[in-house]
Amino acid sequence: MEGVSGLRKIVRKIDHRTQDKMDLIEKYKDFLNHGKTERECNASIIKAAKDAGYKDINDCSHLKAGDKVFVSKWNKTVALFNIGTEDISNGMNILGAHIDSPRLDVKQNPLYERDFVVYLNTHYYGGIKKYQWVTLPLAIHGVVCKKDGTVVNVVVGEDEADPVFCIGDILPHLAQKQMKEAASDFIPGENLDVIVGSRSPERLDKEDEEKADCEKSEKSDNEKSKKDAAKKAVLAILKEKYGITESDFGSAELEIVPAGKARDLGFDRSLILGYGQDDRSCAFASLEAMLDTPSGKRTSVCLCVDKEEIGSVGATGMASHFFENAVAEVVARLAEGGNAYSELTVRRALNNSNMLSSDVNAAYDPMNGDLYDRDNASFLGGGIVFNKYTGSRGKSGASDASPEFIARLRAILDDAGVNYQMAELGKVDQGGGGTIAYLAAKYGMYVLDAGVPVLSMHAPWEITSSEDMKQAYNAYKAFLTI
Repeated sequence: MEGVSGLRKIVRKIDHRTQDKMDLIEKYKDFLNHGKTERECNASIIKAAKDAGYKDINDCSHLKAGDKVFVSKWNKTVALFNIGTEDISNGMNILGAHIDSPRLDVKQNPLYERDFVVYLNTHYYGGIKKYQWVTLPLAIHGVVCKKDGTVVNVVVGEDEADPVFCIGDILPHLAQKQMKEAASDFIPGENLDVIVGSRSPERLDKEDEEKADCEKSEKSDNEKSKKDAAKKAVLAILKEKYGITESDFGSAELEIVPAGKARDLGFDRSLILGYGQDDRSCAFASLEAMLDTPSGKRTSVCLCVDKEEIGSVGATGMASHFFENAVAEVVARLAEGGNAYSELTVRRALNNSNMLSSDVNAAYDPMNGDLYDRDNASFLGGGIVFNKYTGSRGKSGASDASPEFIARLRAILDDAGVNYQMAELGKVDQGGGGTIAYLAAKYGMYVLDAGVPVLSMHAPWEITSSEDMKQAYNAYKAFLTI
């Protein structure tokens, strides 16, 4: 009986761990479903932070140990601070991820009708394989900012009652020329226009056809009106449903993303299929670790930035002064008892910090194993991935992490029982990639790339492992305590 009782205890412990893992994964899939743009991710992060007791820094005149605040920029970039007991000049523990993902952006003058079909003209964002985006059900997410200051939130294609959108492709019977072209060329970027409406062509009688042949160079106002009938019908729907006019596209930010929810993948449900897992998988794990970690000696930070997929540029990218300014705001509010604000304190805080650049790595693909150095590849289910350096070919654009810092992390994660793997993106001459690590390293802080492996990275639907999400969460929590 004693043996049976002991077995039951073990089973209960296993069930509890499995349930904890599933709760995390269900929350993660919900995060993906409600965060298909950087704006939506930013809103989800701030809501979760507020629910956990974080306050907008603009509502705080002074800060002390134990206080929790957030700083946001343009609804696209956010930093959470959990103030520690140590002087902030001793440095912070920072988890830094990005919340933008490859997609299609709607152009400023996008709506047009061609031969009875209405399209939205797009410009792709980030590194994509263009052919992967055709013939998929697509959704439109974003905002339209009107001249009166009204901001209209748009999400169409996610609800089962919504219409979806699509990019057409050539049927195989007529694709002989297309099939001979390079994959990078046979779907031109300008052809990634999204179908949003149509109308039936009017049938012409013989007399009309003869008249049309005689007037090819000039079309009557009536004919022009007929030509734009489908476009006008679409504009009428936009006006009725959202109060949007055609000119409002000029101040809109609309993103085309895959329609549908993240799902469990495989009979054993060991994998996750979803859009935007690069890099929202690491952003989510960082956020959860941050919210679940109590205040400690060092100030901890969860930083989620925009524009990484196009070079971390602009006011909301890591190359901007957003994070530096956010730290300065925190330092200014920590100055109490007549102590003056010090720029040197800001510089020391950044210089003495530790950071995990929470970004994904390429998972080993058994179907294309020749692209990887298998001994230095990351595997689905193998745990969080450490990339000592990124870059391409001769480490161009790399942030090369300090081995002393890596050794400290190894010791911490081994003590915490966290599974991790050391890897590179692929074979040396195959290509490469980068993260925000090098932009943080310029401050002199310790930085290491650490994230989950992703299969089919940058595809409309990416694949991750539930186990890796759990290990990333545990790793980030352990890191915040150092």
